[in-house]
Formats: sequence, C-alpha cells, structure tokens
Amino acid sequence: MTMGKGGVGKTTVAAAIAVALAQQGLPVHLTTSDPAAHLDEALGEVDGLLAVSRIDPAVEREKYKAHVMATRGAGMNAEDLAVLAEDLESPCTEEIAVLHAFASVIAESDDRFVVMDTAPTGHTLLLLDAAGAYHREAVRQLGTDEQTLSSTLSRLQNGDITKIIIVTLPETTPVLEATELCDELHRAGITPWAWVVNQSLNGLPLTSPLLRTRAAGEVEHLQHVRDDLAARTALVPLLSVEPRGVPGLAALSEPDLVTI
Repeated sequence: MTMGKGGVGKTTVAAAIAVALAQQGLPVHLTTSDPAAHLDEALGEVDGLLAVSRIDPAVEREKYKAHVMATRGAGMNAEDLAVLAEDLESPCTEEIAVLHAFASVIAESDDRFVVMDTAPTGHTLLLLDAAGAYHREAVRQLGTDEQTLSSTLSRLQNGDITKIIIVTLPETTPVLEATELCDELHRAGITPWAWVVNQSLNGLPLTSPLLRTRAAGEVEHLQHVRDDLAARTALVPLLSVEPRGVPGLAALSEPDLVTI
C-alpha cells in the first residue's frame, strides 16, 4: 500500500510496483481509493497483465447506507428509521464504507498480490482499533461488522503480509506530513515497511546553479528520512518526462534508476 499526501506520486509508485510484480508472472490486483488518482492514464493498455479497479468513496458510501437501512433498519418504525438515517450522515460513514470495500480487496491477498494506492489514512485505520473510542462509536451507531474490522486490522499489523510504503518529496512540508501520517499509523499498531522519496534532484548531472542549490537543500531531508524515520528507503530522481504506460513504469524499478 502506498500512502502519503496528494501530489507526491503515490499513484505512479503503486502502478510501478504492480507492473514490476506482474512482469515476474505474479497475479496482481492494482486498486485505488484516491478520487484524484488516474490509474488509467498512468498505465495505458495493460492487456491482461494485471487487474485494475477503483474504490469510489461516494459510491461506496451510498451502497453502505442502503445496506445498513435494509438490514439494521428492517422492522424499524418510521421514527427509528429517521434516527438511523441521521446517524448515517455522520462523517465517519464514508470512512467505514471505504474501509469495508478496502477489506474485501485485502481479502484477495490470500492468492494474489494486492497493490493499493492511497489506502485509508491512519485516522480511518483507528476505526479498526477495537480498544478505541472511535471504533466503539462506529459499531454502536452504524452496526458495522466487528469481525471485518478486526480481521482487516490483523492483516495490516502483520508485517509479513502487508507492506506499507510512505511516499514523499524531499521537502520540509511533505516530509513533515508523512511523519504525521506515520504517527497515526503507529497509533493503530501499524509500522510502515519503507519510504520512497520521489522527484529528487540528488544524483542527477546538474549544471544549473539554481538546481544545485535545490539539490543541496534536499540533503538534510534525505538524511532525516534515511536515519530517523524509515527502516528502508528508495530515492527516485526527478524525471524530465512523467513515466506513463507499462514500459515507463517498469523502468522506475530498475536498479540504475532507484537508489536504495
């Protein structure tokens, strides 16, 4: 799962990982829960190389609301139905709906690799914590499936099964935001497996004094990620052309392009 703030390259990194796995002949399902993600544009024609899907938060919210009204609301009188409908307008409803869709995709990992772009944030993952007040309130209000929540959390907390990859840029604000995301994940008992620092100028043959200055300014952020934040790191250089299609994405995982 690739996680991080908008614009840092999560979709590209997730697609590159999926392509690299698929090209080894492994079964792969690439999915996203990011409304802004453009997997089709990034991948182009995959010709059956891997399965691609999207979790649309708005669609999942409406499906979940209809399910709760039909099941939990069955047999309720009009007054109780109105209260239930009001509860379903809670901001956490969409998070729960996405989480259930997300859990069904995760379950596929029993027999294939699942690569997810922008999995639920640490805040959403707190829904999985059975000891947490947020979890208890969600269960009380919406009657969400406790077993689904606990089994999904168990998978995410198991580092042998799930690899969380934090994607960031070598700049102050993106690294700070990624650090805050890691703190949220740790509160849910989840430890990121690796960090990818994207669009770096370091290691490139720079001639412009301005770009050299910018590259020098990245060094403290790169050292902070490598030494203080990440168990393992990858550095992806800034490219003159955004990688598109299977060949471009496959090149991102080449040893001469990604520095570990």
